[in-house]
Amino acid sequence: MPRDWQDERNGDLDPDGLERRVEKLVKINAVLMDRVERSMDQQGNAFSLFQTAIGLDAKVRSRTEELTAVLRRLECSNEALIEAKDEAERANLSKTRFLAAASHDLLQPLNAARLSISVLSELQKSDDARRLAGRVDQSLQTIEDLIKTLLDISKLDAGVVTPDFQFFPLDEVLTRLEASFAPLAGAKQLTFDVLRSGLLVHSDPLLLQRVLQNLISNAVRYTKQGGVSVSVLRRGSDCLIDVVDTGCGISENERETMFEEFYRGTAAAKSDHAGLGLGLSIVQRTVQALGHGLEVESTLGKGSTFRLTVACAGPAPSVAFTQTTDHADLDVTRGAAVVMIENDRQVLEATVGLLDKWSCRTLAATRLEALEPALTALGCAPDIVLVDYNLDEGRTGVDVVRALRARFGPNLPAVVVTGDQSPAVAADVKAAQSELLRKPTRPAELRALMTHLLGTVSAPKS
Repeated sequence: MPRDWQDERNGDLDPDGLERRVEKLVKINAVLMDRVERSMDQQGNAFSLFQTAIGLDAKVRSRTEELTAVLRRLECSNEALIEAKDEAERANLSKTRFLAAASHDLLQPLNAARLSISVLSELQKSDDARRLAGRVDQSLQTIEDLIKTLLDISKLDAGVVTPDFQFFPLDEVLTRLEASFAPLAGAKQLTFDVLRSGLLVHSDPLLLQRVLQNLISNAVRYTKQGGVSVSVLRRGSDCLIDVVDTGCGISENERETMFEEFYRGTAAAKSDHAGLGLGLSIVQRTVQALGHGLEVESTLGKGSTFRLTVACAGPAPSVAFTQTTDHADLDVTRGAAVVMIENDRQVLEATVGLLDKWSCRTLAATRLEALEPALTALGCAPDIVLVDYNLDEGRTGVDVVRALRARFGPNLPAVVVTGDQSPAVAADVKAAQSELLRKPTRPAELRALMTHLLGTVSAPKS
């Protein structure tokens, strides 16, 4: 035991010593109290933090559960959307396949009807009868345009149109368009000017031609006086193709809706030759598929300008490309020996009737083998071959062309006619170095093509 305590217990402490001990105890007590207070503060802070942590944990858990529920709903919605999208795409592709398969069967009787109407019109002597035949032909043309346009839209929407990009002279496309639309513009007493450029462009020639064809067709249809012009301008690496008309024009508030299906502007709807309202929709979809630019400027009542921007590769190489426009040259078909293979008898009879009116010597059948006696009796090579692409027994018109060229020589001119719009068919015909003609066949187009092909070979037999 310490001596101080022992002395205190013994009563030996003096007053001074006792006072010193009291002071010492006071200091010790103060230190102890300070430690206790600090300890209590620390415990209070820890408890407060503990309570805060528990509250935050509860909030985090609640928010996590909410987010998890939202994510699950989003996943379910995404799965439903993906399934709906896949189903819609399957339905769209199914529709496209159906239209592609049905288009041939739809166009076959239409082709026969148009050819028959052409023959009937030539047989009529009275003006009234010819006008009536012309109205029937115009109605058939409307049906043809509707079928082809619906098929085009279906293919573009389904994304099955794959552009075949290549470099080609733009003037070749313009020349074909001029040959098609100059007579239509002339019939309406409109001027029709095509300003060529000699440029080489990079695009799909078939799709580009169809875009320009729709633009020019609208321009001619909705122009009552003045004219239509197609001009080409090079600007850097771009080729600018302008289709300009002096027609009814498009109001500013219709610019956003004019590319919708079956939409016809107010001024256009009043026209006597209003279309189906599908041409510009086809143009927009095709231009997007090609990656080209399209701009529109229009003034109501004064006309419109549609500008197409295509990649330019510089001047085209010099190529001899001429278009026969002299009507006297149409006599080149007179006496020409034409081999025709068509498995649809209505189309066959209608085409034979048309060729007979052109004074052709026609050897026609549904199968090539059936023409063997006639070919033997001919005693020489025919002048031209006119054959349908889809024949019986899985054979194609290209097979017939190759068989005839193997027999009569590789330079035998050939025209393959088809209602199939697929690029594969066009590529097959092109690979066979033959001309492709789409159904329904326009008599004037067929005669012009035959005249061009016959004019590049020796004169036909008389």
